[in-house]
Amino acid sequence: MSSEIIEAVRASSENFRQAILRSVSVERATRTVKIEIVTDHAFTDGDRAGVERALKPFIPAYFGYELQIIKLSPDCAMVKRKIFEAVSAEFKALSVTLKEEDVQVEKSDGGFDYTVSVMPFMQNDSAICEKITEYLKNNFCGEFFGKCIVSEKTAEDLKVDENGDEIEFEIPVRSFKIEDFKYIEGTRKPTDAVYIADLNFASEEVVICGVIEEIEEREYTNKKGIKKPYLSIVISDTTASVHFTYFVRQKSYEKIKKLKVGDSIVCIGSNENFRGSLRFTADTIDYGRYPNGFKPKKRESKPVPMHYHFVKPQPFTDIEQADFFTVSSMPECLKENSFVVFDLETTGLNSSPTSGNMDKIIEIGAYKIEKGNICESFSTFINPQKKLSDEIIRLTGITEEMIADAPTYEQVMPDFFKFCNGSILVGHNIAGFDFKFVDYYCAKLGYIFDRKIIDTIPLSQELLFLSNYKLNTVADKFNIVFNHHRAYDDALATAKIFIELIKIKKSLPRLT
Repeated sequence: MSSEIIEAVRASSENFRQAILRSVSVERATRTVKIEIVTDHAFTDGDRAGVERALKPFIPAYFGYELQIIKLSPDCAMVKRKIFEAVSAEFKALSVTLKEEDVQVEKSDGGFDYTVSVMPFMQNDSAICEKITEYLKNNFCGEFFGKCIVSEKTAEDLKVDENGDEIEFEIPVRSFKIEDFKYIEGTRKPTDAVYIADLNFASEEVVICGVIEEIEEREYTNKKGIKKPYLSIVISDTTASVHFTYFVRQKSYEKIKKLKVGDSIVCIGSNENFRGSLRFTADTIDYGRYPNGFKPKKRESKPVPMHYHFVKPQPFTDIEQADFFTVSSMPECLKENSFVVFDLETTGLNSSPTSGNMDKIIEIGAYKIEKGNICESFSTFINPQKKLSDEIIRLTGITEEMIADAPTYEQVMPDFFKFCNGSILVGHNIAGFDFKFVDYYCAKLGYIFDRKIIDTIPLSQELLFLSNYKLNTVADKFNIVFNHHRAYDDALATAKIFIELIKIKKSLPRLT
């Protein structure tokens, strides 16, 4: 409807041909619609009367209206300030390095031309100027044409102020007593085993214990060309699962061969870095189990960081003008709680370290909802320190150049954990995918989520009748348009979907 309103206003007078609709609000108590329009030309009383006639068909029956018309002719300085606002809201990595001299604005016929100095890997990112121009057009009349040029900045300039006053914290490792131990091939009896969920540190010797979920005998060829057997095993202790390799000894081969899915075993071995990831290798295997009625102790988390270091959240205002005359009630559960809605882009779909090397996060997009409104954004690329596949580049549009100078997960995840503190986490397939990644990579650094999450897939399945429940299908149901397969766009679409679903349900679902 907003596009129809502004078209009617622009057609009402030559002096309003570049006008913009800045705001529309509805006061139900007084049955008044308040409308704010901006024009860059002087106007007469006759022009105003023409605008009022153009607006009249859009005013609901039995409602009055208040019309405010602002004449605003921006200068270069005003446009420049708005460009900085747009960059701060949309492009975090760029905003921390952008200086006064990096933005140039010139007046042109009917509008303004501008340039923004960016780092080389950002030069061809068309989204930068598209977002800035969209932002300018929602604040000023006229046309805007922008381009990115290469600056002299280096990757070091991307670092945000680092404070040295964080609390020192050593990540505690939990363990349990081993029961019913029985030798198969070992020579000593361990008494305690580390929680598999805490197996995120390098060690020459560590003890784990769990139930076999998968076991498969395989072969390898040694340096002498002789084929030797080894076992590929997955065990779980209810806190997590781990996949590891065991090279069979000839003297214990017949006993080890009898192991099967469902057996409880104790493994002594090493947990070592291999190609950038930790890998457990068993040295000995014996029988043993975790205690009956085993209830894992809650893992202590590192304190929430006191400061943002690499990625700072930005204030967010949804400048998309929806149907302003549609009034819907906001459930109290939305007003009373804080939510962080997020989406990830990753190097692949492996969200479990059990089945091999965990894939890496390459982009986080997140939005905070407070008092029922989307109020803050958190967005960043993450350097996975590995080559992207052609399929991921094609699917996401994220290239090697775009992530080359981005911070690593070790730098980003503490900031993301701080952003999420005190909020319920929300996402589309968050339980099956996205949360597994942030939980894993935050836990590696000692930051433990309390697992209060809401997945919009089962929520959509409960409330809607659709052919499928993919994000774009659910978004179409609510007329939400977005650029699919980019984290910040998917997260914003999910945030809007979540709000609409809770308006329908009028209560929060059971937290996963």
